[in-house]
Amino acid sequence: MRVISGIYKRRRFDVPHSFKARPTTDFAKENLFNVLSNQIDFEEGVYALDLFAGTGSISIELVSRGCEQVISVEKDRDHYAFICKIMREVKTDRCIPIRGDVFKYIAGCREKFDFIFADPPYELPNLETLPDLIFEKELLKEGGIFVLEHGKKNNFEAHPKFVERRAYGSVNFSFFEL
Repeated sequence: MRVISGIYKRRRFDVPHSFKARPTTDFAKENLFNVLSNQIDFEEGVYALDLFAGTGSISIELVSRGCEQVISVEKDRDHYAFICKIMREVKTDRCIPIRGDVFKYIAGCREKFDFIFADPPYELPNLETLPDLIFEKELLKEGGIFVLEHGKKNNFEAHPKFVERRAYGSVNFSFFEL
């Protein structure tokens, strides 16, 4: 796993082979951030939320690009520990890893974010409910962006907050805005 841009650009972190997480590919991540960099200035006090954080690939990218704060929510004990290890290695306090269930976190969250990214397992039974939950709980600030990574079988184009879909190989990103 490598950091694409920012203060940790080109840093590599070896993800243990035992991990079940499917990190967003470097190709897809680079293209995603190319799109986002035209919409968000990450160095302007951006507060971000990384749901189903997995290896922390998106979280470290957000920190590297200058986000004020990134909250990373990951249920798996080993993945959570790996995210904590990465953040200690780069000596940052801008990332707050939380070990817990994403749906419980969303239900109890009182904060609002400029950017939310979610990369749930593609076969997650209630994956299609995520956009509604994000908007029902009002987790996005006005003008905020929510990006949901998903497989090709999911289609969110009928959602009222849907803006666009980008596909990079088998990786699909649906963009939603408030």
